[in-house]
Amino acid sequence: MLYEHLGARPRVHDTAVIAPTAVISGDVEIGPGCQVLHGAVITAEGGAITLGEHVIVMENALIRATAANAVHIGSHTLIGTLSSIAGATVGEETFLASGSRLFNGALIGPRCEVRVNAIVLRRAVLPEGTVVPIGWVAVGDPAQLFSPDREAEIAAAQPDLDFPGHVFGVDRDTPDLMVQLTERYGTSLARHAHDVSIDGAHHRQHRA
Repeated sequence: MLYEHLGARPRVHDTAVIAPTAVISGDVEIGPGCQVLHGAVITAEGGAITLGEHVIVMENALIRATAANAVHIGSHTLIGTLSSIAGATVGEETFLASGSRLFNGALIGPRCEVRVNAIVLRRAVLPEGTVVPIGWVAVGDPAQLFSPDREAEIAAAQPDLDFPGHVFGVDRDTPDLMVQLTERYGTSLARHAHDVSIDGAHHRQHRA
């Protein structure tokens, strides 16, 4: 399913294949030979998303851009089942395994591997060829790698990221943080009420 969002329409190369249950919304460009499988969601929430050539987006993966952080996925990259990419840049020939998580402002170099359930935190930078082991956490620039039980070290390695401010535009110290955050973000998401379906010539059925 393809949708116009905020006046922008997805642009899908003629050789790309989009499964009928995938959702592509807004300012999204999908390059030659890409495969987007069932249940995947690629949504441009104010920032652009570009997929290079022969990118594979597996079932139920999520790719989301924001006004603050666009998304670029390099050619010949595989995004595994249930993976999530929010406002990150991914180099070519990279493998993002099932359940991996990339957060806003992260920069993944070419030929990296982010293995099953591994996390790349906000603004972390992975040099070319970095491997993040199963379930581990990458943080910082250049990224340091930690097992998940090293929570204190992970926190110490992070710069002052101000997640609510950077991602949602809400002051972390406000006394009603979650009230303001959910209402502000909900208002932004509500703009999807005006999306327009454009399924048709550019929507190719997924090959069985």
